[in-house]
Amino acid sequence: MASEKVMVVDDDKNICELLRLYLEKEGYSVILCNDGQEAVVKFNALNPDFVLLDIMLPSLDGWQVCREIRKKSNIPIIMLTAKGETFDKVLGLELGADDYVVKPFDTKEVVARIKAVLRRISQTSQAEEIKEVSYDKLTVNMTRYELKVDGRVIDTPPKELELLFHLASNPNRVYTRDQLLDEVWGFEYYGDSRTIDVHVKRLREKLEGVSEQWALKTVWGVGYKFEVRDGAKSES
Repeated sequence: MASEKVMVVDDDKNICELLRLYLEKEGYSVILCNDGQEAVVKFNALNPDFVLLDIMLPSLDGWQVCREIRKKSNIPIIMLTAKGETFDKVLGLELGADDYVVKPFDTKEVVARIKAVLRRISQTSQAEEIKEVSYDKLTVNMTRYELKVDGRVIDTPPKELELLFHLASNPNRVYTRDQLLDEVWGFEYYGDSRTIDVHVKRLREKLEGVSEQWALKTVWGVGYKFEVRDGAKSES
């Protein structure tokens, strides 16, 4: 049975109760919040393992709550957005959310996504073998879910780390956006390829100019690659 704590933040009490019902049936402990300020307080006090976060909230909106959480934690966050509001989706991802679900949504789909993300992180953290890739001034460790740039640990959301690890583990290979969605996000993702662009943009803000031996490159009209100069070596 699951034992993780999921915090559901939505001002619609009916949505909260419906999600609580489905999640508790799967064995998760559920924390409910109906406004942004309450979410920040409960997050600090109760240390949930996952946050499902609506954007339109009283006191503090979902973007503000996401910012506050990301100051302290890299736990997975799924944002709830209004149908067709592309700006909301992109901003949420840029602030550090890992994914988004569009309202109205299928509750079973939301629960499946939460379960899949928590299961993947749990399996990775429990692995005996260290999963790590290293280049000049760059180390991505998937056991600790840690990004180290030029000797400093950089706070990075789980999905960004997984994307970077996947690219850096296959240097100089070009991936289309659809390939990355399939291989990194997997079956639980139902969004569009713009998600990849947002995550790459955020990674570049952390990585550009760090080393001349490697770079996160755009292959115009195709996708992305982790480009490595001849002679640069990676370790795993």
